[in-house]
Amino acid sequence: MLSRIKYLFKLFVILLAIFVVQKIVFMLVNIGHVDGAPFSGCLSVLWHGLRLDIVTASYILIIPALVLLVSCFCKRFALRRILRPYFIIIAIVVTVVFCADTVLYLYWGAKIDANDLIYAAKPQDMLASVTWWSVVLGIIAIVALCWLMVGILVRSTPEQLPSLHGSQQGRHKRQWGALVFVPLLGLLFVGIRGGITQSTANPSYAYFSSYSFCNHAALNPTFNMIHSLFKTEDLGNQFNFMPDDEAEALMAPVFFHDDILSDTLLATTRPDILLVIWEGAGWDMVMNDSVAPNLSSLGREGVLFSNCYANNFRTDRGLVSLLSGWQGLPTTSLMKMNDKCRKLPGLAATLRDAGYITRFVYGGDIDFTNMRGYLHETGFDDVYGKELFPDARRLSSWGAPDAYTMQPSVVLSDGDSPRFDVLLTLSSHEPWQVPMRRLADSRKNSFAYTDSCLGALVDSLRLMPQWDNLLVVIVPDHGVPLSPSQSTGDYTVSHIPMVWTGGAVKEHRTVDAMMMQSDLAATLLAQMGLDFGHFIFSRNALSQNYHSQRHFALHAFKNGANLIDSTGVLRFDCADLSCRDVTGSSTDEKNRFLQALIQYIYKQTAKL
Repeated sequence: MLSRIKYLFKLFVILLAIFVVQKIVFMLVNIGHVDGAPFSGCLSVLWHGLRLDIVTASYILIIPALVLLVSCFCKRFALRRILRPYFIIIAIVVTVVFCADTVLYLYWGAKIDANDLIYAAKPQDMLASVTWWSVVLGIIAIVALCWLMVGILVRSTPEQLPSLHGSQQGRHKRQWGALVFVPLLGLLFVGIRGGITQSTANPSYAYFSSYSFCNHAALNPTFNMIHSLFKTEDLGNQFNFMPDDEAEALMAPVFFHDDILSDTLLATTRPDILLVIWEGAGWDMVMNDSVAPNLSSLGREGVLFSNCYANNFRTDRGLVSLLSGWQGLPTTSLMKMNDKCRKLPGLAATLRDAGYITRFVYGGDIDFTNMRGYLHETGFDDVYGKELFPDARRLSSWGAPDAYTMQPSVVLSDGDSPRFDVLLTLSSHEPWQVPMRRLADSRKNSFAYTDSCLGALVDSLRLMPQWDNLLVVIVPDHGVPLSPSQSTGDYTVSHIPMVWTGGAVKEHRTVDAMMMQSDLAATLLAQMGLDFGHFIFSRNALSQNYHSQRHFALHAFKNGANLIDSTGVLRFDCADLSCRDVTGSSTDEKNRFLQALIQYIYKQTAKL
């Protein structure tokens, strides 16, 4: 029995060694893409990539482990002959993916994934990107490396396994062998999952650097391909209601670049920026003194955007709308699509290009839904999760309570101005457990707790010299139902507050123009005199011509979306492709507009 366990462990080590060598080769071949990354960062690739290497090795070992389990009950078992075909298949897959990824990165500067399988039908399109000698060398490399990998795996496999049959003692050996392999299979499934944390294995596990090359080098190409197979959707063909040019014509007057301001909110064009993204803080929940007196007070003294709506219903989707200015998709989460994350515009990237230090802090699992990967791809230099709070992260099922994260020393980055710091809160989330009891309703009490932390944070910031040049933006990632019986698809849930405060704000005012989370990027960048033309879905709510645009908000929820405007609410159902009147506002023109909007969003997303 011990020989079987030793063999399985030996295979595991061999696979990890192969993946480490692949990373070294990848970096050497693509040395031209280093782009200023420090040598220490390149060395860290091996360590930070190990987690996904373990996941990939665990996938591969499932079949050998099951074969070894079966062998416990067989008198004669030719292990090498049985596993050789499997090893050949694995070697072909791993080698082809690795070689294609390494060579094509030279030209594309991006990791291959399942979306690139489209080229398998038209290989001439892929070959058009590479030279003939690259193709020849690639074929030679694939054959040689495949032969080498098969040889290593086969030679490490015994011809025969010791029999557990024969005497009464052999029967006990078989029984104990089967029992031993049950927890071993359990360990492999834990390895496939990526551990026992809330997040499951995703590309974010390999992301650790502000240099894209280091993150890409750490990302196991075989895992990336497997993972993307389940995340790939044909977004461009999901909703086709009219010719594309007709939909684009209907959207042209809606999404256009207008940087001429009708109002100036800031006393400076280069403030330090602290963006506080408040988990689930819908308008009906927090814009009252009984639950959130501090936020209400800040809204009365700063700039209150009173007619703002969430684009989405989940954190991973709301972050993309806030930080990339992208519209919500009712059928999928862009954050989970690593290939598209790197092509999204980023508020952090735009500010970084303007000289800002960019930093993101979250008290929970930063790898959840590929969050870390998305943040690094869209311009954040430093990304921190619950590992920053070792003493507090066990106090809540989600991570460190907001009192630990909402501290000036945590939310404000070190170094010279200008700085763009983002804090994502977590305490106002199910199961609504917080270290404070002020309100009887647990749901409302959790928001009251976060509000008290917010008030303490702002009071501390006021006493600091940075306050005079600081803009604090407070906005939720999405709304939240007031009770368990209310649906996240209820259009009232999407109404959210957005408050700008801090010494950089000139004076109090209320902005009542209808807008969405996705409009934050254009509105903020316009106030700073920075270009926002690459945020194709983000509108400048304080532009001179905004009042003449069609004012609306689109709130996406699971398999549906609400179009909200001054006439009422129209709901789109992804299942039967129908538009349903919610508040008596349906017209043929409005139905057509909503269909064109959904089609346009999906077409633009498919182009990423």
